[in-house]
Amino acid sequence: MQGGQAVVEGPVRLASVLSPSKPNFLPSLTKIVGTLGENSRSVEVIQACLEAGMSVARFDFSWLDDNYHQETLENLRIAVKNVKRLCAVLLDTMGPALQVCNKTGKKVELKAGSHVTITPNIDREPSAEVLPVNYNGLAKAVQKGATIFVGQYLFTGIEATSVWLEVLETRGPDIICLVKNSAILAGFLFTMHVSQVHIDLPTLTDIDKQAISTWGSRNKVEFISLSYTRHAEDVRELRSFVKAHNLPETQILAKVETVEGLRHFDDILQEADGIILSRGNLGIDFPPEKVFLFQKYAMHKCNMVGKPAIITRVVDSMTANLRPTRAEATDVANAVLDGADGILLGPETLRGLYPVEAIRIVGRICAEAESVYNQSLHFKRITKYVGEPVSDAESVASSAVLAATEVKAAMIVVFTSSGRAARLIAKYRPSVPVFAIVIPRLKTNSLRWTFTGSLQARQLLGVRGVYPILASPNVATSGGSSEESGLQVALNHGKSVGLLKPNDQVVVFQKIGDSSVFKIVVLEY
Repeated sequence: MQGGQAVVEGPVRLASVLSPSKPNFLPSLTKIVGTLGENSRSVEVIQACLEAGMSVARFDFSWLDDNYHQETLENLRIAVKNVKRLCAVLLDTMGPALQVCNKTGKKVELKAGSHVTITPNIDREPSAEVLPVNYNGLAKAVQKGATIFVGQYLFTGIEATSVWLEVLETRGPDIICLVKNSAILAGFLFTMHVSQVHIDLPTLTDIDKQAISTWGSRNKVEFISLSYTRHAEDVRELRSFVKAHNLPETQILAKVETVEGLRHFDDILQEADGIILSRGNLGIDFPPEKVFLFQKYAMHKCNMVGKPAIITRVVDSMTANLRPTRAEATDVANAVLDGADGILLGPETLRGLYPVEAIRIVGRICAEAESVYNQSLHFKRITKYVGEPVSDAESVASSAVLAATEVKAAMIVVFTSSGRAARLIAKYRPSVPVFAIVIPRLKTNSLRWTFTGSLQARQLLGVRGVYPILASPNVATSGGSSEESGLQVALNHGKSVGLLKPNDQVVVFQKIGDSSVFKIVVLEY
C-alpha cells in the first residue's frame, strides 16, 4: 500500500500527554456530519448540535417520508438563524438497500441455534421464525454457508442489537438460515446485508429519484450521498439526474460500502466530489481486519487529489452511553491522522441518547489529533504526488501554505467564488484555520439576475479546516477596496472568536486577473 499511514508530529512527549488540552477558539478542523432525526430534530437540540461543532446535517432517506424530513429541515433553518452559523444539508439516498419492514414495531427475539426463514413475501409479519425482505432475487444470489447480517445498526459486535445468520439452504424464493447469536431486533426498520453478494438492483433507485427531484430540488441541497456506489457510472448517472432536476452545482459524495465499490474505488473517486467510507457495511462485506487497510488506502488517495474523505461508524457505543470506549476514541484520532476531512455520526445523533455530547467529544478528539498531525510530511507527500509541471494556482496555493507554516501565521484568508481556491489551499492540510471569503457571482438566465454564493459557501463546510464567510453582494460589484473590506470581515471574525491577537500574521491568497498571488498581513489594532 502506498502512503496513507497515520503520522504524528515527531515523538509525542509525555509532558504534552499529561498537560490539559488547549482551549479551542473554533471547532476542530475536521468537520462533523450529524444525522438528524428521532432524537435530534427539535430546534433546541439542533442549536446545541451546531454550537457543539456540527457543520453538515445529514437527512437519511432510507426511512420516513419527505414531510418528516421537511419539518426537521425547517427546524434546522430556525436553529441556523438563532446561532448565526452556516450549516450544509446532505441528502443520503437509500440505494439498493435490503430492508425488513416491521410495521407493528414489536420486538423480534432470535435465539442462537434456532432457524429463521428469509422470504420476499413482505406481507408476512417479522418474527423469530420469518424475516420478510424487500427483494425477491436473494435466494438466487446466495449460496450455502453465506453470511447475512440483520439489525437496526447492522452488526457491530454488540450482539444484542443485531443478528448474524448463516445460510443453510434455499427453498424456492425462501432462504433457511441458522441463527448464530441471540439478539433482540427493535424498531420499525431493520437493515439486511449479505456479505459479498451482488444485489441486482439499480444504485439510484426510483425512491431515490423521487426524493431528489422533489425534496432535494425544492431545498437546493448542497450534497447528495450516493449509497452503495459500485461503479463510476453510478456517479455519472446521478450527476446527469441532478442536473436535469435543477441541481447543477450540488456535489456528489460517493458512499463506498461494498467490495464491489472497493474494486472500482479509483474510478469512483475520479468522478465523485468526495468519498464517504461506510465502515459499518465494509466491515461486513469483507473481513474486519482488512477495513483499516482500505481506510488508509482510500484516505491517501482522497488526500492526494484534494477531495474530501468522510468516515462513518466511529462511536457506536455513544448511542446509549455518555462516553465513547477507549478503542473508539483512539479510532477517531487515527482517522484524523490518516487524513479524514470529516466524521459522520449516524445512529449516535439520529436516535442516540446523547447527540450533542457525541458531537462535542468527537470534536475534542479530532482537535487533539490535529495538534500532533505531521503537516510537513503530508506536504512533502502531496508535492511529490502532484509532480511537475504544476498549475499557477496550485503552485501559489502550496507556497501560501508553506509560508503560513514558516511564519507561524494564525490563519489563512482565501477569496473565492466557486470554492475551488479554498479547496486548493485545504488540499495541503494547513495546521491553521482557512477563512474562505465567498464572493457572490451575478448570474442571469435571460429572465432575471441573481446572486450565487450561499450554496458554494455551505459546500465548503465539508472541507477540512475551511470556515466560509459569505460576503455581501456589493463586494462582488464594488471593485477597488472590495478585497480589503472582505479581508477586514475575516480579521474581525478572527478577533471576535479569540483566534487573532496583536502582531499576529495572516496569509492572504487570492486571484488577480488570471494570476494567483498571496501576501502576508500583520494584524494591527
